[in-house]
Amino acid sequence: MRGIGAVPGYVVMQPTTLCNLDCAYCYLPMRSADRRMPVPVAAAVAGPVNQWAAGGRFSVVWHGGEPLAAGREHLGALLAPFDAAVEHHVQTNATLIDNAWCEFFAVHGIRVSVSVDGPRERNGERVTRGGRPSYDRIMAGVAALRRNDIPFSALCVVSEPTPGLATELYEYFLDLGCDVLGINIEEMEGVNTRLNEHPAGAVRGFWAELVAAWRRDPRIHLREIEWSLRYASAVLDGAEDDLLPRQLDPIPTVGYDGSVVLLSPELAGFSDPGYGDFTSGNVLETPLPDILRAAARTPWVAEFLAGVESCRARCPYFGFCGGGHAANRYFEHGRFDGTETNHCRNSKIRLLEGVLDHARDQAPSPA
Repeated sequence: MRGIGAVPGYVVMQPTTLCNLDCAYCYLPMRSADRRMPVPVAAAVAGPVNQWAAGGRFSVVWHGGEPLAAGREHLGALLAPFDAAVEHHVQTNATLIDNAWCEFFAVHGIRVSVSVDGPRERNGERVTRGGRPSYDRIMAGVAALRRNDIPFSALCVVSEPTPGLATELYEYFLDLGCDVLGINIEEMEGVNTRLNEHPAGAVRGFWAELVAAWRRDPRIHLREIEWSLRYASAVLDGAEDDLLPRQLDPIPTVGYDGSVVLLSPELAGFSDPGYGDFTSGNVLETPLPDILRAAARTPWVAEFLAGVESCRARCPYFGFCGGGHAANRYFEHGRFDGTETNHCRNSKIRLLEGVLDHARDQAPSPA
């Protein structure tokens, strides 16, 4: 049985719960409130993070809310306790980015990822708190990044995987100028209760179309496709078991108040009568390494690990996904020991099937 590692690959930090947008598919529960992380929380996390970074590459991902809504002065104060060896990332809707923010990113060596769903007409659900379109403001932020030579990644949410969409999106992001692209098929989680069930053929076709578009002009690192090809290569080499880590990454998410949620950032801020608030401790009371070492004592974590073993026993795709995500299990099944979810089907099973469909279509005919 796989356990949870004592040293994470990265830490997620919530500098503020506030977001200046009100996207229809967002899962965050407190995005209308400006609850900012106190500097002592960041300092408590920086101690162990600096030690981990001294041993090799280590990242802190600043994720809100909208992280830039915390303001440059406050975000700078949160960054200050971390050593220069720590790699910082920010996931942003880009609407607040201007030349001053670009200078801030450059000074602090922050890697930027922009959330945008493709051309203007594909961003209808990314609106301001007043319900107005945000696309022009997003593009102004992207223009600032490009003007200041700040490289950036992009993250795109797909609500309906329809024919032709994958090609349209890939060509759009080529023109946008991002160097890495991640595609998320919308998930039912958190406060987003919209059903994310789609016909298998439509989802499989979307991924097959995306890999075809990427192969025609592979200038962008396409996250999901490259994961799939890496797995397929390992299977052909008989080394697929080497792709899964021996222990699960705990992915500690540190909330604005110092509370720590493990394994799934999407659980932060939620509670359940049977499970409590999903937290495993608070860095203002217990050092982060101690919280990680005691992870299995959190009741829902033990239930999740049992579910991972059920996936291993039942699912032929286990070697690719490693057992799915805790938040998807909870928000789709109401428990953590269930197995297949719509997220598994959309973003793991159909993804791999779509890549294989494309490979079969491209294979030479037998002589």
